[in-house]
Amino acid sequence: MLLAIEQGNTNSLFAVHDGETWIAQWRSATEPNRTADEYAVWLHQLLSMSGLDLGLLDACIISSVVPQSIFNLRNLSRRYLGAEPLVIGENAELGIPIRVAKPAEVGADRVVNALGAHIAYPGPLIVVDSGTATTIDVVAADGGFEGGAIAPGIHLSVEALHSAAAKLPRVALKKPQRVIGNDTVSAMQSGVFWGYIGLIEGMIARIQAERGEHMTVVATGGIAALFYAATAAIHHFDPDVTIRGLLEIYRRNNSSRP
Repeated sequence: MLLAIEQGNTNSLFAVHDGETWIAQWRSATEPNRTADEYAVWLHQLLSMSGLDLGLLDACIISSVVPQSIFNLRNLSRRYLGAEPLVIGENAELGIPIRVAKPAEVGADRVVNALGAHIAYPGPLIVVDSGTATTIDVVAADGGFEGGAIAPGIHLSVEALHSAAAKLPRVALKKPQRVIGNDTVSAMQSGVFWGYIGLIEGMIARIQAERGEHMTVVATGGIAALFYAATAAIHHFDPDVTIRGLLEIYRRNNSSRP
């Protein structure tokens, strides 16, 4: 029974795999100072609600872009699962080449996404992950991670408009019916939403032109479903890219286990 933890700057995903399929998934707000004991109490309650028990879990893999949280997540695995966790960027072999100038600086989520997309889709890929940041990454046909681009996430842009401009309100993120807004709120919603569609479409076109090849575009992340429905530039919306990558890394590092 594997506990997979994918921790972003804003949200964290905890998922349980029983060797055959994902049987439970939960999301929580990322809190860097949450202790191992607090994680255990929270996780125990959610497992109980799903008819599971914390004692059934005996393996753990962690991908986190929040360095101060890794210590507590590692202690959660050691203390309550009795297992030394695999941590992306520390003791986990990825099995794919990282073809960038400084591999150690690449975020754990980006390389996990590269593998998770590669094993599901053939050929060269562009992976768009919409979270706190919007990452647009290139995966070669052999699965190698070859860099990409990082832009502020759409929620950061909405918050920046509200915080920096005294007369602009905080608005809900939604797809506007018209590009031309007829009041402040609709104008902001149009600028943010269609502006991000333009960013994604433009970056995809420039990456493909720079590489001189057709590439399959896979989108993942919480907001990606909204973008996928609004542009033909994204070929697939796949919310399971990251946990698929984590499971594959776990299996590659524990090939002798069932």
